[in-house]
This record gives sequence, structure tokens and C-alpha cells, in this order.
Amino acid sequence: MKIRSLSLAILFGLTLSLGVQAQVPVQANTDHAQMLAAADPVAAANKRLVYDFWREVFEGGQLDQAGKYLTEGYIQHNPSVPTGREGFVKFFAQFSKPKPLEARIKAPLVAVLAEGDKVVLVFVQTLPEPEAPGKTYTSTWFDMFRIEGGKIAEHWDPATKR
Repeated sequence: MKIRSLSLAILFGLTLSLGVQAQVPVQANTDHAQMLAAADPVAAANKRLVYDFWREVFEGGQLDQAGKYLTEGYIQHNPSVPTGREGFVKFFAQFSKPKPLEARIKAPLVAVLAEGDKVVLVFVQTLPEPEAPGKTYTSTWFDMFRIEGGKIAEHWDPATKR
């Protein structure tokens, strides 16, 4: 077992030092209707709730609609955004202005997943290539929401402090 672990560590180190990349670019899924479908009607409703929140409030800047989607005590785990519906609205009001609503989420969406009271949106994330200025690579970004009483009660994402 130690030899196998050592071999894997050497292979990983060699791969990094040679700049070998095996990444397949992350691709968006254009079939939003298929991603919103679910055999379980609660899962389908939860997916639609989160999808429409993202489309209307987050992308559309319709912050006056936050009460339709977020509980008053909405819990925020992103370290840059205040917790609570009021904190969310005040924070995003600094950057977001109302725009005409789109029929679909504009961000490149990979998947919409639902399990129990949780819904996850997975997006393509394009980042600058640190070793090749002017070039980019793709990765993924996720936002996870907990639904309570037909509204979003909690949010997680991989954001860190800036």
C-alpha cells in the first residue's frame, strides 16, 4: 500500500512539473427543461423555485421579489454576503439594477440537482490561466439551497473571503 501511495505521489508530482493537462472543458447544458424535470413533484417544485429565484432576483436584479423566494431569516454561508433576506437585498442593491427578465438562466448552467430539501445549481466557471496570460480554462461553480416551507431558507457556495 505504501508503494502504491508513493507511486501515485510521484506520478502526480511529475504530471504537475511537466505541465501535463488532461482537462476536458466544462460544457453548459442547454436543455433547461430537462434539468428542471423530476419524477418527484416536490423536487420539481424546489428546482423551479431556485431556478426562478436565480433568474428573477439574482440575474434579473428584481430585488423587490426577494420576499417571494427567501425566508426572512435566510441563512447565508457565503462569507461576503450578509445573512437574512434584508441583508441579501441590501448587499445586492449595491451592484444590481432591475433588468428585463429572461425566460432562462443566462449563466452557463451545467446541472440542476434536487435531493430532499436541497437544490444545487452547477455552473461553468471560466477563469484566467495562471501560467498563460490571456488564456482561460473552465471549472465548475455551485450554489446549494435549502428549501423550507416553499421558500429558500439557506445558501452555500464555494466562495472565500477576498
